[in-house]
Amino acid sequence: MTETPPPVVLDVEGLNLSFRTPNGLLPIITDVSFDVRQGEAVALVGESGCGKSVTASAVMGIAPDNAEISGRITLNGKVISDLPPKQRRALCGRHMGFIFQEPMTALHPTLTIGRQMTDSIRHNLGLGRAAATDRAAELLDRVGIPRPRDILKGYVHQLSGGMRQRVMIALAISCGPSLVIADEPTTALDVTIQAQVLDLLDDMRRELSLGMLFITHDLEVVGDFCDRAVVMYAGDVAERGRAADIVRRPEHPYTSGLLAAVPADDDVRDRLTPIPGSVPPVGQWPEGCRFAPRCARADAACRERPVLEPKRETEARCWHPMEEQV
Repeated sequence: MTETPPPVVLDVEGLNLSFRTPNGLLPIITDVSFDVRQGEAVALVGESGCGKSVTASAVMGIAPDNAEISGRITLNGKVISDLPPKQRRALCGRHMGFIFQEPMTALHPTLTIGRQMTDSIRHNLGLGRAAATDRAAELLDRVGIPRPRDILKGYVHQLSGGMRQRVMIALAISCGPSLVIADEPTTALDVTIQAQVLDLLDDMRRELSLGMLFITHDLEVVGDFCDRAVVMYAGDVAERGRAADIVRRPEHPYTSGLLAAVPADDDVRDRLTPIPGSVPPVGQWPEGCRFAPRCARADAACRERPVLEPKRETEARCWHPMEEQV
């Protein structure tokens, strides 16, 4: 008997985002599609400047004012991409939580941890001050913070990096969202604390049946933590599929290059293999395959934009996937 898949929490279909400039529209992301199911972690992965965080901002409804967006975004079966900005923002906190890369800049430096948590809880859940404080303390305890009521009276600068990120996680789940977006949540942490935070996120995802959109540049983390992955390059989806398949047998040369640049515990290479060149600036994308100028497999066919289509285990936007010999 075929097992019924979990319900889709987030569905992004044909998302395009451009910035309005004096010289016209400047495309930032083009035709991005993916979904996130209940209890599942889906990664948006790629180098800086590939469009990961902008995609997340479009989902959250917090893209810059000069952004022009098309496509469809559905949250728990309801189309939210057509909602007015005020209604979109109202979804944040109650239905969508957000974990920022650097909590020192995301949390207010002059307000206590308790004030920041209880304000959100009271606004979104309608609880009184005492009940909101109890819930905030319970959440801090849940994410492994000792003496939670003392921490509620303190400020962000009094906490270590790992503790700050635990506060961010508690704040993100405080109002019972169905979707949490984590934007590079472990980048500023050392390896030991990074592992602890990832374990905590994994526990929270499974315990609360959260859908999680995990933004990262680290494919090693993707393979360990995520169920599926969407590899982005220059505002485009280069490859998508099960995270284990992408890490084990990448189809797109860009994905293969990202993996070759990651050190592994059993790696006997003397050197890492970097991808030559850099992500082209917005507005200077090649006409065909956007990765072609950096790709050793590129030829005349790559002057035409490839289609995202199934290969072996994943879908890749490439005329010469890694299954073929050069």
